[in-house]
Amino acid sequence: MMLRAELFGLVLLAALPSHAAPSHALGADGGVGHVTGIGGVFVTSKNPKALAAWYHDMLGMKVESWGGAVLSYDAPLHPPKAAWMALRSGSAYMAPSPRPFMLDFAVDDLDAVVARLAAHGVTILKRDDSDPSGKFAWIVDPDGTKIELWQPKRP
Repeated sequence: MMLRAELFGLVLLAALPSHAAPSHALGADGGVGHVTGIGGVFVTSKNPKALAAWYHDMLGMKVESWGGAVLSYDAPLHPPKAAWMALRSGSAYMAPSPRPFMLDFAVDDLDAVVARLAAHGVTILKRDDSDPSGKFAWIVDPDGTKIELWQPKRP
């Protein structure tokens, strides 16, 4: 299980063994009727086609004819879980984005993704290769959405 916590304005990730899942992970009463995962992320844009093309060209996402991309949970090297966390309004972790959310994409090779972004003139806001849960880089898309790129630590 992935645990995320904000400390001193930073969001921290920590991998927890599956047996360490909190009791509320199965629903308030331990039964059915709870969220099981992220089914999609939907954003608005003044130019959705141009934004989709940017995600294709910069991040390598296969954009389908309907305008979005399908990200498979069982893709090679993809982490088995996704994190959700509410941050305090105005959190410095979201800067410089004006949006009230951030996207976090798991990547298979952060060095290759960062090289492609840099070759296309995309500013890398920050890079951190020392985090215990893996390597990170942060960028902003053309609509101002902050993106966290995460290469999970390999076993």
